[in-house]
Amino acid sequence: MKKGLIHNRIRELRFNAGELTQQQLADALDVTRQTIIALEKGKYYPSLQLAFQIAATFKLPLEEVFQSELAQETKKSLQTKSSEKRSR
Repeated sequence: MKKGLIHNRIRELRFNAGELTQQQLADALDVTRQTIIALEKGKYYPSLQLAFQIAATFKLPLEEVFQSELAQETKKSLQTKSSEKRSR
């Protein structure tokens, strides 16, 4: 997996939202079904505005819908450094 990739939970969230179809989500977001397909496959990264709209549709914070591999690694690194400082 390449560093810095952004992963999303859109497919999982659609099914948890009463098996919302790709078309229903596309209609709610005013995009095409092909856009939803590309997002779910990780072939397309949404604009910041669309990312916030997707998160709002599922009533979740942005970071619960989209995760950056680089951000996760940075967070782990900061937690490790903080733990090391406390143990000194």
